[in-house]
Amino acid sequence: MNEFLVEITTAVPAGTPEEEVDRRRAAEAVRARELAATGHLARLWRPVGERRSIGVWRAADEAELREKVLGTLPMWPWMTATVTALEPHPNDPGSN
Repeated sequence: MNEFLVEITTAVPAGTPEEEVDRRRAAEAVRARELAATGHLARLWRPVGERRSIGVWRAADEAELREKVLGTLPMWPWMTATVTALEPHPNDPGSN
């Protein structure tokens, strides 16, 4: 699988009932654990004081990432994502 740096911002539509937001957030946590277990979600961070996430995700290609991985997140319809394909750097200390 290839690795991608993904920056995600979530914007809940105005007027969305809080129960719907809570339901989707709970389902999102479950789905994230499933994607981590299958190797699609490698790492995930939230910048301090911000309502976005930055993660390293894995998929065969960007189409699979968007359609079959990120697209399965319950909050995906409310998300915008910037995807950057990654490749190993020769000076990466973690590659030895």
